[in-house]
Amino acid sequence: MNPFSSETRLRDMIRAIRACKTAAEERAVVRKECASIRAAISDNDNDYRHRNLAKLMFIHMLGYPTHFGQMECLKLIAASGFPEKRIGYLGLMLLLDERQEVLMLVTNSLKQDLNHTNQYIVGLALCALGNISSAEMARDLAPEVERLLQFRDPNVRKKAALCSIRIIKKVPDLAENFVNPVASLLKEKHHGVLLTAIQLCADLCTVSEEALEYFRKKCTEGLVKVLKDAVNSPYAPEYDISGIADPFLQIRLLRILRILGHGDADASELMNDVLAQVATKTESNKNAGNAILYECVETIMSIEDSGGLRVLAINILGRFLSNRDNNIRYVALNMLMKAISVDGQAVQRHRATILECVKDLDASIRKRALELVYLLVNETNVKPLTKELIDYLEVSDQDFKGDLTAKICSIVEKLSPEKLWYIDQMLKVLCEAGNYVKDEVWHGLIVVITNAPNLHGYTVRSLYRAIQTSGDQEAVVRVAVWCIGEYGDLLVNNIGMLDLEEPITVTENDAVDVIEVAIKRHTSDLTTRAMCLTALLKLSSRFPSCSQRIKDIVNQSKGSLLLELQQRSIEFDSIIEKHKNIRSALVERMPVLDEATYSGRRAGSLPAAVSTSQGNPLHIPNGVPKAADAPLLDLLDLSADEPAPQNSSGPNFLQDLLGGDILSSASQSGTTQPQKSGTDALLDLLSTGAPPAQNGSSTVDIFSISQDNNKTSVNALDSLSLPVVTSAQSSSASSIIDLLDGFGPAPTVPKDNGPAYPPLVAFESSSLSIVFNFSKQPGSPQITQIEATFSNKSSDVYTDFIFQAAVPKFLQLHLEPASSNTLPGNGNGSITQKLRVTNNQHGKKSLVMRIRISYKLNNKEILEEGQISNFPRDL
Repeated sequence: MNPFSSETRLRDMIRAIRACKTAAEERAVVRKECASIRAAISDNDNDYRHRNLAKLMFIHMLGYPTHFGQMECLKLIAASGFPEKRIGYLGLMLLLDERQEVLMLVTNSLKQDLNHTNQYIVGLALCALGNISSAEMARDLAPEVERLLQFRDPNVRKKAALCSIRIIKKVPDLAENFVNPVASLLKEKHHGVLLTAIQLCADLCTVSEEALEYFRKKCTEGLVKVLKDAVNSPYAPEYDISGIADPFLQIRLLRILRILGHGDADASELMNDVLAQVATKTESNKNAGNAILYECVETIMSIEDSGGLRVLAINILGRFLSNRDNNIRYVALNMLMKAISVDGQAVQRHRATILECVKDLDASIRKRALELVYLLVNETNVKPLTKELIDYLEVSDQDFKGDLTAKICSIVEKLSPEKLWYIDQMLKVLCEAGNYVKDEVWHGLIVVITNAPNLHGYTVRSLYRAIQTSGDQEAVVRVAVWCIGEYGDLLVNNIGMLDLEEPITVTENDAVDVIEVAIKRHTSDLTTRAMCLTALLKLSSRFPSCSQRIKDIVNQSKGSLLLELQQRSIEFDSIIEKHKNIRSALVERMPVLDEATYSGRRAGSLPAAVSTSQGNPLHIPNGVPKAADAPLLDLLDLSADEPAPQNSSGPNFLQDLLGGDILSSASQSGTTQPQKSGTDALLDLLSTGAPPAQNGSSTVDIFSISQDNNKTSVNALDSLSLPVVTSAQSSSASSIIDLLDGFGPAPTVPKDNGPAYPPLVAFESSSLSIVFNFSKQPGSPQITQIEATFSNKSSDVYTDFIFQAAVPKFLQLHLEPASSNTLPGNGNGSITQKLRVTNNQHGKKSLVMRIRISYKLNNKEILEEGQISNFPRDL
């Protein structure tokens, strides 16, 4: 017999395929078998059609194409016998889905089989319809399915209910037709029918508010009675699982009661007693019982209930936390996170158990328990809980330290009762896991320290002790270096001693030793070493006797391979050697940093945008005036801060931190300079070139220095070494220098933005130019249509041309596909691309955009970036 003829049985084909040793052999066997099946289909072989279709289903499960056999399914379905129909419907469900047009041909056969006298054939049709029904089929066959919900056989009723679920999901408008039949099904004694009826009822409540109200009024009492009977029912072997009567039915009943009771006090009151019975009578030593208890807790938390049941539910979750099964503990922690907003006091009683879960061996449980502890902390328990978490931080796994430190720092910042406690806890965290904290944490600590003048001495002494024992923690080193530079005289002279302190003896040389060790440590990065140089400059004024030693340490960085350190060393050496007359004023104490403003900026509450409006300048301590309504671009992370309190001698705190060359003339003379941008002030301080004439203004985020010189973005410190291209043209808007990506030429701002919106040269380089043309739709002033035209001025052809753009959060940007991805040379052609920008703060903030253009030149990837900040104001 031919091994690949139609007479070959399915098991023989499977045996041949499994005997293949390579994928190529398997493909050969499948190819020959498919050829044999195609031949049988062409010959219209009725005898072996069912066998061929069974083979096709197996081949389909192996991943080979079987579309040529789809019509065979329809032929078998149209046959009169049950075996043929069974194979046909199985093939229909496996080889086709609702998107296939072939399904239109099977609708009539399904209708006939739904009305068949043989209940098994009716069941086949219901199974197929419930699996692959499309919306059109659902509309055509819904009446037959609705009628079968009252069929005499319970198995058909069960399948009809499951099929109805598919129908109402595909066509929600048909939901009202099934409400009354479902209400009668909910009174069924047969558990299989009852389970499917409850699921159908839940789906009806989801898609129809009218159905939900109907079931609440008509069926709640009946469902409560069914659940009560299930809980109190005697032993029934056919439904018993681990000594619990039909847990599947109980879980379904609890879920539907949860839906009916949510937001309805009357329905909730009807189910209170039975929920209490389920919670108290269900055994928790079996997995089936735990599943029922979990659903019971979910239901209690969802319905409108008094506090008694909720306390009972939370106590059940507390027992779950003591279970040895990790899955049960995890779901308990998840549920407690939801319950804390409902009854936080009851959850607080299980605080000790939850804290133990933070120390669990399972990483997912540790993380979830930590999130729950974070929610449990309040003003009354912040101190003991923080102590527990910090104690655990000492022994926690390295992988968990990052999450743990983040939560502890957030708790301390949010709920600290006093600054002394805040500083103590943050120092403990930094000493234990300073390498895991984010930069914002130690930034915030410095802000708090500056706002606690009575604790300056205590803090610098605590940091001096900390750096002796935790010098390997980068964050500790940075904060300690900063504080020693600022308050080194308080450290040496033991000024501001608190009663709880033990006096220590620190000489000026000891203080300098600490910074010298930090700057020479091989693990210190660019930011730490830069801060050390700045601290040494300050100590050269505070410790005149160590001035020569400090000068020698500073000079050691003159040969550094890092240009930033090299430049700082040269500039600071010049200040120490040649500018002694201004050094004391230059390195005076930092002004108090506005704590509220810093917190607001971290929370994103301050506006960040480009504003071109002009106003009267506000005088801030560093001599750089800023416009009252011109905060700087948030894409640059240079958000405007509120003015800090005035310092009598007017030192420049930005210059003090960055270690600039000399004071600005406003600081020297005490007079107000003409209005400048924050970028101009930075250029003045660092003496990197002539500042452009600009009118917008802002202060620079003093903590925007990048922490890793290996990062690709160029930060404010790195920008010292870059050439500056300035614009001599004065405009009403600020020509903003991109501190992230180097200094590029600032595009000019159109002087007259009339209603016609003249074209804007958005970007121009030696070989590429981009021109924006603007238009607006009447009645939608906040929406701007932009047509970007890209031109190539070089003689080369650019391929794989891609344009990308990014905007701040108050803008929404939609880019349409470009007209081409090839840009011809010599200006012989251009690429156009349309953009749609929606300004949610139209009239308050102007458009601003960062762009990136990538293309290939001679198969080499080229990337160009820029920033557009000179859009017309009324876009």
